[in-house]
Amino acid sequence: MKTEERAEQRTEPESGHRSGGRADLAAAGAAVLLVAAAVLVGRNIEDYARVLYVHWPPLLASWYPHIGPGTAAAPAVAVAVVAYGPGLAARLRWRTLLPICWGASLAWVFSLALIDGWGRGIAERLTTKHEYLRGISRFDDIGAALRGFNDHILIGPPGNWPTHIAGHPPGATLTFVLLDRVGLGGGAWAGVWCIVTGTTAAVAALIAVRVLADERTARRAAPFLVLAPVAVWAGTSADGYFAAVAAWSVALLALAATGKVRSPAAAALGSGLLYGLTCYLSYGLALIALLLVTVLLLARTARPVPLFVLGALVVPAAFTLAGFNWWEAYHLLVERYYQAAGGFRPYWYWVWANLACTVIAVGPATVAGLRRTATAAPGALNALRTGTTAVPQRLVLVVLAAFLMLLAADLSGMSKAETERIWQPFMLWLLPAAALLPDRGRRGWLIAQAAVALLVNHLLWTGW
Repeated sequence: MKTEERAEQRTEPESGHRSGGRADLAAAGAAVLLVAAAVLVGRNIEDYARVLYVHWPPLLASWYPHIGPGTAAAPAVAVAVVAYGPGLAARLRWRTLLPICWGASLAWVFSLALIDGWGRGIAERLTTKHEYLRGISRFDDIGAALRGFNDHILIGPPGNWPTHIAGHPPGATLTFVLLDRVGLGGGAWAGVWCIVTGTTAAVAALIAVRVLADERTARRAAPFLVLAPVAVWAGTSADGYFAAVAAWSVALLALAATGKVRSPAAAALGSGLLYGLTCYLSYGLALIALLLVTVLLLARTARPVPLFVLGALVVPAAFTLAGFNWWEAYHLLVERYYQAAGGFRPYWYWVWANLACTVIAVGPATVAGLRRTATAAPGALNALRTGTTAVPQRLVLVVLAAFLMLLAADLSGMSKAETERIWQPFMLWLLPAAALLPDRGRRGWLIAQAAVALLVNHLLWTGW
């Protein structure tokens, strides 16, 4: 047992990655250049062709320097996480660390959103002409709305759905319909729902990293999962909520596959149920299947698959019986996508500018962690083939799966712009790459993460 413990200690992220600090900084510098190129090229395209349909390329944002109630709170949260986060993450009992991380994530997302004020930052975000709450009144008869949902996806016929309702399966809109039915109607409750549920994604990711890699790696990742720039968009859209549903599907499958839960069968069934729901929240999130397969490969088992599949069929069966055809809706969505801005936005620009959006959202620490991931990837893939993966290699494989999901979404051409918001469910699994960074300089990387979020939220208006 002692020999195994010593072997595991030799595979901890820090021990194999003491060097490379200059390469990390170089990677972060290259990311800054990518963002600068996306800004300059995008600005030039907008000045002459106006086909990007964003005001501050590559982000869907407008130049709008401002302050608000969160201007004091957000830096205070950031200082607390930078000063105490790494130490507390290392010392606290695991069961205490999880709610602390959730609370810190809540504080970070809420404070960033409040830089725009309660109304413009939270309560009014989901009530604009493009958003889900604009169509709630048309779901008085839920069955009729589902049966006729596909008739209103395309632009042209009378009564076409607002952008976000048309662009997602009806599970997304039904979330807010059901909130309204239980007395939690309106933009304020919808915004709070998305933030409170969305911030649990960090907890799900910690649990998954712990069981797939080890606890020390999860503890090292914790402050970076909390203090991520993507929190700017987690507080302004429903995509953070989608990310949490998908993340809990992954976490439950990891628990089921490794047997590190009291009832692996219930965890597998729950994972499938949440994956089925995920596919009915956003079409593109079917790609989460790649990460789920990676979980099974790392655990080297297929035992949870039958119960997972059984759970995954529940939500699709319910919607299908109610009269909604997912495949037909997806093909209609593709047509609508090209009817609107997606048909004009140039693929050649967005296929790389989307990555610039990702760099801003995940922050420089994640970029440095991704550099280390890329360096370790060949060895990790070979170890997976031979069944000898060490702790850092297991984390590397999780991050690689997340990057492949993001890359597939990028190459599909169905994610041209707005990816800082849309790709939150994929970006979440890139953030733990920062656990590969050595202890020396970790607080500096955390400061850089916070600085990106604070600058974006104070200088730009990022709402729909």
